[in-house]
Amino acid sequence: MRHCSVQVRALLTRDELDRYNALMEVGSFLEDQNRYDLSYTVQKEVDILILPAIERLKEKGRDRDRATAEFLESMKSQQDEQEEED
Repeated sequence: MRHCSVQVRALLTRDELDRYNALMEVGSFLEDQNRYDLSYTVQKEVDILILPAIERLKEKGRDRDRATAEFLESMKSQQDEQEEED
């Protein structure tokens, strides 16, 4: 079973995280039993389960990019104002 990243796991809701952990446990058990055909199905469910958290992570990145752009624009405005005063 493939785990998702720590960043994605941190953005799972409590219910999503509980379900994620249960699915990972079931998948690991199935792999131990050499039932890779069934563990594949469980892995697909995990992949679907984490999609909302991945979107939340992407949104955080976009928010950070917007904040950086706003900061750089304000710094440019300050520089322009100082140049006009000089």
